Amino acid sequence: MRVADKCHELTSCRDIGRAIPPRCSRAWTTSAAWRGLGSVVLTGLSTVRACVAKVKLSQRVNRLHRQSLPVDTIELARYLIGKTLVHDLPVGRLSGRIVETEGYPPGDAAGRAFRGKTRSNQSLFLGRGYSHVYFTYGSSFMVNVTSEEPNIGAGVLLRALEPLEGIDIMKRFRKTTRIRDLARGPGRLAEAMHIDTRYDGVDLCAAGPLWLGTAMRPMGSIGSSRRIGLTREVDRKRRFFERGSVFVSGPRSLSAGEGYFADSE
Repeated sequence: MRVADKCHELTSCRDIGRAIPPRCSRAWTTSAAWRGLGSVVLTGLSTVRACVAKVKLSQRVNRLHRQSLPVDTIELARYLIGKTLVHDLPVGRLSGRIVETEGYPPGDAAGRAFRGKTRSNQSLFLGRGYSHVYFTYGSSFMVNVTSEEPNIGAGVLLRALEPLEGIDIMKRFRKTTRIRDLARGPGRLAEAMHIDTRYDGVDLCAAGPLWLGTAMRPMGSIGSSRRIGLTREVDRKRRFFERGSVFVSGPRSLSAGEGYFADSE
């Protein structure tokens, strides 16, 4: 596939990030890698980063094996940063890099499994590597990855993705052309990836349309903060994100931390 086909509407990212020096724009538009694109003016550092991501996805994504998943909610929440969420649809493949997660371990009063197994949360008790999808706020679906041994209810909420494949399809699902906002936030993520409660309980490590994949390129450092929008366990540092990613959701102040936190408790 030509580079021009891979880089989806460079100018649609103009509102992201700070302007780069003119010499950088000239270097990119005249380099051998960008011949055939014509005269394109890249106006933001994040625009360059987003487009480079699309061009340099040379590593093939493979399904994650269950054995590779940590048997610990907080460790899994960290581990999933940089990994790939894939949804294969008849119209094409949707995929994105996971750039933000929140962990809800056993005993967490803010978790959906806190009061035990019910009909609506039973998928959380399947063991690690399954999907738990639920509807909330009367408008949004939330996508979680189960995270402990069978019969122990816990999960990791997927909060944000950096779109990789199927971006034009995601735009139609989300009814927006802003790439940055396609999957920035858990409700947007589910809508962009076309995931609803039909996928609750799906094995994300097995053959099927919805699955978890390996990282398609190197990731940055991982930051940690308190979780977003909670009234219980509010001070726990159980939210993880790729530092510097423009696709991370929530207040900027929460994502301007000091990088990787060894102690998330």
